[in-house]
Amino acid sequence: MTDTPDTQDDVWLSPEQQRDWASLVAVLMTLPGKLDTQLKQVAGINFYEYSVMVSLSNAPGHVSVMSDLAVEAKGSLSRLSHAVSRLEAAGWVERRSCGGAGRRTEVLMTETGWQELQRIAPTHVEEVRRLVVDAMDAAQLEQLGSAARLIAAAVDPALADVLASAIVRSDKTQD
Repeated sequence: MTDTPDTQDDVWLSPEQQRDWASLVAVLMTLPGKLDTQLKQVAGINFYEYSVMVSLSNAPGHVSVMSDLAVEAKGSLSRLSHAVSRLEAAGWVERRSCGGAGRRTEVLMTETGWQELQRIAPTHVEEVRRLVVDAMDAAQLEQLGSAARLIAAAVDPALADVLASAIVRSDKTQD
């Protein structure tokens, strides 16, 4: 692969590449909205807020430092701060200062938050199955996961590390 196109044709995507890129863009533009709609109907939260809750549920003691949680939930600190404020207002999480060098804030999932996540998760999983998992066979789903991890690594190597860690944790819990 070269950094500069050799010919004018190399500037553009091939018809097959255009088709595949357009398909990916369609998924990126529509899937989050579908997940948001379902979660708002069921729980009054959006997909990012749900991701924050899932990340906290996977953290030891359901507690995470804000900066770590931002990476885990795949958002900026600013976006996370707004989401945590909404979840705090609902009584699902609490913020607290943590000791040590520097000013750091931890987020703790409350018992109410844990109960709400347990209530919401089955309908969310059902929607993920309907929209993604059941739309393809097992081999296609595995290919999708592999392709998504490659794209994640190209977009953000740190995100690829987070995904790899999550896969390792998932494998250990299934043993």
